Amino acid sequence: MLHIVHHSDYIAPPPTRGSFAFDKYYLVIEAVKQLSDNHQLYAPHAMEPHWLEAVHDPTYVNEVLSSNVPHEKERRIGFPVSPEISQRVRYTSGGTWLAAKLALEHGYAANSAGGSHHALADTGAGYCVFNDLAVSANRLITEGDVGRILILDLDVHQGDGTASLLAGRNDIMTVSVHAEKNFPVRKARSSLDIGLDDGAGDEQYMRILSDHLPAILDDFRPDLLFYQAGVDPHVEDRLGRLALTDEGLAARERYVIRQSRDRDIPVASALGGGYGHDHMAVARRHALSMLTMADENQRR
Repeated sequence: MLHIVHHSDYIAPPPTRGSFAFDKYYLVIEAVKQLSDNHQLYAPHAMEPHWLEAVHDPTYVNEVLSSNVPHEKERRIGFPVSPEISQRVRYTSGGTWLAAKLALEHGYAANSAGGSHHALADTGAGYCVFNDLAVSANRLITEGDVGRILILDLDVHQGDGTASLLAGRNDIMTVSVHAEKNFPVRKARSSLDIGLDDGAGDEQYMRILSDHLPAILDDFRPDLLFYQAGVDPHVEDRLGRLALTDEGLAARERYVIRQSRDRDIPVASALGGGYGHDHMAVARRHALSMLTMADENQRR
């Protein structure tokens, strides 16, 4: 069973400028429905402002919630923050938090959006407005649901915002495996960063994971793993630089779940990146990613 969080407000009207494909979130759910009947949908609540302000600068939070983001910040984000997008990013943050709560109950759960790992304290960046991973991790620990969280970021881009927002915390570990020469140009410092050369494929990628992930899980011993499950390492991704195949992505997802569940660590995934001119093909990769993880979770 795939336990998946989704909200109708994830699909915001197309902004007046920018190239981000907001229809992806509708297409992902449609792809899940086409590929499997074995799923259950959950609707999140909007994240309360005080939890956003616990991680982001309150002035920036107010700019977003009032749809009054300065133009230079909107340029960094990649699109204007309309009232609909302002509402959307509260729901996507609530969705990542809810996916974690469901993962604690079922072993694995997914948010059909989220993974906004470039958002910084006082601005968004790279199509990211609020950092739902950092916000949700902080809330879960503050409310006592868990004591230690690992954020494993396997998006093709480094999770610079997540690393910056959570730097210095000993109860949250950030790990990023990414294309070294890809966005952002200036990398932040995660707890562990592994930058891959352009064109790295299935074999090299899985070797890196097997060399590092078991030891990370054994040494840090998290109570929960947040998984940034971007599908943009795929060879056909428009903004990638790596060369994973469909089979490689599936092997990645099974490995992350298997290693985590063998240690009784629940996994909550966020959608992360995936870009291409064929939006349905990208949505199908995301859907297969989540369904593969749910299937592996049932095998234990």
